[in-house]
Amino acid sequence: MTPRSRKGLLIGLLIALVFGLGWTFQRQAVKLHNTEESYALPARFQKDQNGIMVFCYHRVVKGTVPTQIAQKLSNNSQLHEFNVPASEFAAQMKELHDNHVKIISSEQMTQMVASHQPIKGKYAVLSFDDIDRSVLDNAVPVMKKYNFPFTAFVITGNTGQYREGSQMATWSQIKAAKKLMGDKMTLGLHTHNLHHLTAKMEPVFMQPHYLGKFERDFHLSAKELKAHTGVTANAFAYPYGGGTTQINNFLAHQQLNWVATLDSGIVTSQTNLNETPRLIVNHESWPSIIKWLKTSK
Repeated sequence: MTPRSRKGLLIGLLIALVFGLGWTFQRQAVKLHNTEESYALPARFQKDQNGIMVFCYHRVVKGTVPTQIAQKLSNNSQLHEFNVPASEFAAQMKELHDNHVKIISSEQMTQMVASHQPIKGKYAVLSFDDIDRSVLDNAVPVMKKYNFPFTAFVITGNTGQYREGSQMATWSQIKAAKKLMGDKMTLGLHTHNLHHLTAKMEPVFMQPHYLGKFERDFHLSAKELKAHTGVTANAFAYPYGGGTTQINNFLAHQQLNWVATLDSGIVTSQTNLNETPRLIVNHESWPSIIKWLKTSK
């Protein structure tokens, strides 16, 4: 076999491997999706006429070839369930604006709950987890257009890194976005370096012996955010949606106004903001989200 033939054979095998992996991962992703709970607003909340709905976005991506390839080759839910196409995001923000939905800041939300007065009417709070480049490139300009406030939860130890199919924003990029948005952009914590899973696909900080590590990671994360942006964080978002009772108790004694989970629900004056419910926004959940916000007595 000539060197050229061997090279051609190798290329052919690599192509076959790539497509084979893509097909396998795609089937795994579909299977995983079919076994997961719906992201739509649970039925028990759909008739609520008052309260605050907290959105949770992850990635706002353009339909580029690299993005499409990454989605085909990975069964990571971050690339399937947690992606919102940039065009859909822009349409969602326009729909909120055109329907005069009351978009408030997380600070306004915490003040409303702290007042212990019944919340009258429907409101929305916008939040973004992880903060990769897609959020800064594709979401922030739209937020600026409509002057919408939002909270961005930063993995302080991952800035500038490539992880889970995404390029995380650098500190300089985050600061540039904060300068552009001013008080409309609030920065929160998303751990320093505990946003990953164990070999058993469980959040690493959920292990019983990790409480001390979590506490140290939290304080380091707060320190890093302050050092790089000058911001003292008053909000924290759990990676993967929640924590242990011990971690909940630890966070309840920190100087935080709210702790974000991924438990679906509506914030009311009775909500424990140490376990603030949020709704993941994607193609599946959006119809129930906008329906609730547009429906009134």
